[in-house]
Amino acid sequence: MQTPRTLFTRNFILAFLAQFAFTSVLQLLFPTLPIYLKKLGSTEIEIGVLVGVLGLASLISRPLVGRALMKAREKTFMIVGAVFYTLSSLAYIWIPPFWPLLLVRIVQGVGFGFFHTASTTYVVNSSEVGHRARILGYFALSMNIAGVIAPPLGIVLVNRFGFTHLFLVCTVVSSGMLFGSGLLGPVRKPLPAGDAHSDGFLLSRRALPPSIISLMSIFIWASLTTFFPLYATSRGVTNPGLFFTVMAIMLILSRTLGGRIMDVSNKKRVIYPSILICAVAMGLLAFSRTQPLFLFVAALWGTGHAFLIPSLMAFALERAGSSPSPVVATFYAVSDIGLFLGPLVMGIVARYTGYPTMFFCLSLVGVGGLLYFWYFTRKDGKDLADRRRISGL
Repeated sequence: MQTPRTLFTRNFILAFLAQFAFTSVLQLLFPTLPIYLKKLGSTEIEIGVLVGVLGLASLISRPLVGRALMKAREKTFMIVGAVFYTLSSLAYIWIPPFWPLLLVRIVQGVGFGFFHTASTTYVVNSSEVGHRARILGYFALSMNIAGVIAPPLGIVLVNRFGFTHLFLVCTVVSSGMLFGSGLLGPVRKPLPAGDAHSDGFLLSRRALPPSIISLMSIFIWASLTTFFPLYATSRGVTNPGLFFTVMAIMLILSRTLGGRIMDVSNKKRVIYPSILICAVAMGLLAFSRTQPLFLFVAALWGTGHAFLIPSLMAFALERAGSSPSPVVATFYAVSDIGLFLGPLVMGIVARYTGYPTMFFCLSLVGVGGLLYFWYFTRKDGKDLADRRRISGL
């Protein structure tokens, strides 16, 4: 059994810090970039395009990076992604909207896809198979902690010093991400099982079912973060941010204190209850009207989501049984679709039915994910039984 001392190696700590810097830049810009663009006279449509194109560029680049990582070093793509991030952060100071800044956002989005896919693959290849979900959960803490610290820091920087200082801080933090990536040591790549291209040209087919479950979870999360503040304020809640603070705290506590839970050999024992908890949380939110109930829902969702995503990733890696990089790329590329579809689809639902109905629909998305997970794991069991029966003939 691995102890915390053996799990938290020098390479893991460096990758963790680089990932923390990477997410911090993203979170510094998340609440401030729309304000900056609005100040420069951009329309709501232009702001939406400039904010959303980063995710689109990342989504397109991930499968390409995943295939390239089967032969190239993860460290190389992390460094290239960090360089893109550093240059784009610096370019914000001088580049005006719309078209020049659109190019900058595309470059940063490609850097996002390069770095995040490579860093996750690096951690996967550095960890033992039996502890992948646990170590991925610990690694995700870098993003959770950055999500707590960076957004309010970005607002403080803008209010006290202005946008130029914000972009300079993003440049410095990106440089730290580049420095940390450069110090990483090599990892021993696992040999792919069978033909590396037999599972599809860019995407890993066997990683698709757990990736779709992740898409559903991210669909719910993106919709929740977009529309809960509006719902809460309509109910007289003065500080909707407490909801996300409680959610972040539960994510951190669950992954820190409950990391061993994800080490179970049968990941379905973690995934089933995690999906159920997230679905129940959204169902409760549909009928919640007060701040205490809102915070209880946040605690529930944070707990379920904390265990679900790392366990799904580990399950996808086990199910694919091939080189990790295409699996990681497939998992996150498919998951990223939820970032676009969630607010888009649920925005239409909320517009015509109201927020409570919208949250109930999100609960149904969770139930659908539970049924889909049962269906494809049951089908896997039948396929395995058929193969064993044939081999015994």
